[in-house]
Amino acid sequence: MSALLGIDLGERRIGVALAEDGAHSARPLTTLPRRREVAADAAALRALAVLHGVGELIVGLPLEAAGHEGRQAALTRDWAAALGPLLGTVLPISFRDERLSSHLAETRLGPMKRGRSGGPPTRTQRDGYRARVDRGAAAIILQDELDARAAPHAGPPGPTTQESSR
Repeated sequence: MSALLGIDLGERRIGVALAEDGAHSARPLTTLPRRREVAADAAALRALAVLHGVGELIVGLPLEAAGHEGRQAALTRDWAAALGPLLGTVLPISFRDERLSSHLAETRLGPMKRGRSGGPPTRTQRDGYRARVDRGAAAIILQDELDARAAPHAGPPGPTTQESSR
């Protein structure tokens, strides 16, 4: 098994987590700004993949609470479909249910720090907190995938892990 990158795709940022080759745990890695062009996102992710010896991307799929795919899941699949050819066949993309990953990451981080003199947080503080939440959510998504792969399989894989079509 080679290293895996976990992706929490957002409208403004991309949270990234890493599980190194042979590791059984994921760790938050970085938060990338989301670009207008998928090619720019692909270039940034490809650079991380090369640097860390990544063999697969695990992209969080934002399913609805009831478990079906809504508008956000369709946008994520479209992004991944556009990303795939730019990364090449060497880097396959899989999906993992990401329901509540950001909420769990926020819970683990605790509340956002207040600004000076107890006032509202500054824009820099808010942006930094959101970036930590995004990469924390990516780590949760990736850890879910690692746990699913390590579990003994009683049957065929469930609907939460799906290989992207290429």
